[in-house]
Amino acid sequence: MTPKLLTCLLLTALAGASGVAHAERADRDKPMNIEADALRHDELKQTSVFTGNVVMTKGSIVLRGAQLDVRQDGEGYQHGMVKAEAGKRAFFRQKRDTAPGAPEEFVEGEAEVIEYNGRTDDVKLIRRGQLRRYTGGKLSDDIMGSVITYNNLTDVFTVDGEKRSNLPSSAPAGSGGRVRAILAPKSTPGSSPAPAPAQPLQPSGGLNSQGQ
Repeated sequence: MTPKLLTCLLLTALAGASGVAHAERADRDKPMNIEADALRHDELKQTSVFTGNVVMTKGSIVLRGAQLDVRQDGEGYQHGMVKAEAGKRAFFRQKRDTAPGAPEEFVEGEAEVIEYNGRTDDVKLIRRGQLRRYTGGKLSDDIMGSVITYNNLTDVFTVDGEKRSNLPSSAPAGSGGRVRAILAPKSTPGSSPAPAPAQPLQPSGGLNSQGQ
């Protein structure tokens, strides 16, 4: 692999052609940096596999895991999948745009597998998924489910539970089947004025959970 090709790969991996609305807008213009213990690139298939303590940063976006697979489709969109070590979870973090004077907000996610779709600008957290929103350094929302899909363009998320029958026999009672959510209350009319926060995360059509 030539140095020029590797540089182009690192700068374009996971960066879709679509813009960012409520997530940090400046992220799309930032260069991408990937650190890993090893890299395997297939020029013919347009795929790259980074392994070993992988850390990817692009502006405010951070992805961490044991392995990062990157591919480019025929239209030039980049797609990535981060896998965690056995028994652990991969990590995702991104700053959100907020109104001037409002507290900073960040979205964090953890799951055994994290997928990024450059075409739709979706982040999918698969197996033991957890999505958190922090406002001014304090936890505002905390969502847990088997599969969580978060759209960077609209700040809409969907959550699916997992059937109890799909869990291992060693799983503790009450650990499967249900979606769990902690949502911070919004300001009431009688409360003192405060800077307008960023648009809150909006569930898409309700939180879906399957039977236990």
